[in-house]
Amino acid sequence: MSPAPRPLVMTAHADDPREFTVPARHAGARLDVYLTAALGCSRMRVQHAVQAGDVLVNDRPARASLKLRPGDRVEVDLPAPAAESEVVPEPLALTVLHEDDDLIVVDKPAGLVVHPAGDITGGTLANALAHRWASPPRLVHRLDRDTSGLLVVARTAAAHDHLTDQFRRRSVRKHYLTLVHGAPPASTGSVDAPIGRDRKQRLRMVCCPIGQGRDALTLYAVRTRWPAFTLLDVEIRTGRTHQIRVHCAHLGHPVVADEMYGKGRTADIRSPAHRAAVTALGRQFLHAARLCFEHPRSGAAQAFESPLPADLAGLVAALGREDPP
Repeated sequence: MSPAPRPLVMTAHADDPREFTVPARHAGARLDVYLTAALGCSRMRVQHAVQAGDVLVNDRPARASLKLRPGDRVEVDLPAPAAESEVVPEPLALTVLHEDDDLIVVDKPAGLVVHPAGDITGGTLANALAHRWASPPRLVHRLDRDTSGLLVVARTAAAHDHLTDQFRRRSVRKHYLTLVHGAPPASTGSVDAPIGRDRKQRLRMVCCPIGQGRDALTLYAVRTRWPAFTLLDVEIRTGRTHQIRVHCAHLGHPVVADEMYGKGRTADIRSPAHRAAVTALGRQFLHAARLCFEHPRSGAAQAFESPLPADLAGLVAALGREDPP
């Protein structure tokens, strides 16, 4: 039996999709069979990821039955479940909004990685939950390291499958608050543009032409306007890597303090006080503020909210000293 596919080093970041390059010994293998071995998860889970558009081959969506060729680049936006020995229990503090026999809802602080990956083996949400439950958690979705807010994690296999299916069917409602540069012209709007990896800078994502990348839909509504900034309520109907950050930059209104997708915009802020406040923030202004889903056991509607954390609320307060237009 040939060894499992080897991941590329470039995908060591915990928040990024995984990439694999197909060696000659795996030529002719079905895509779903290959990824089942590479990710260490069920074939059904891989097939669901393919159906949801979470898998690309050479930057394009592919069928589960695709026969791979040597040198094909396979990218999957699906956290690979870590082996039990890799999730070391750690007594880290958590803000828990709800917990029962099936799931837990936590309010993640900025700076906390969701799960171990690459060089990151500890200090993650998964390590904290492994300590709390004396067993590895079953992650359903994730947030970027520097994005704060709501996450639901399953405690049982049945709950994990049910919640994963809700995300796949896009019935989970995910609302974020984000502050962007400038002023979108309409009070409401949407961005429907596929997202894929930047071929020149592999840690960045970009909007792609139709037929490439993963489909991505973002809806937004203006909450508050200032002369140089706008606070948006954003709902994502898909969950692509860096989706809100990429789509806001695509609109010409990048997320405040996001140096990856809005490089140089902080330096262009005219108000010295506002520029200093943004510089002091130290992370992009993005917060997962509302999460709605169906309870996997009872079927009851669940809705959770998280207020802006102190660092983001402080920046809003600093802007509030200048009257909105």
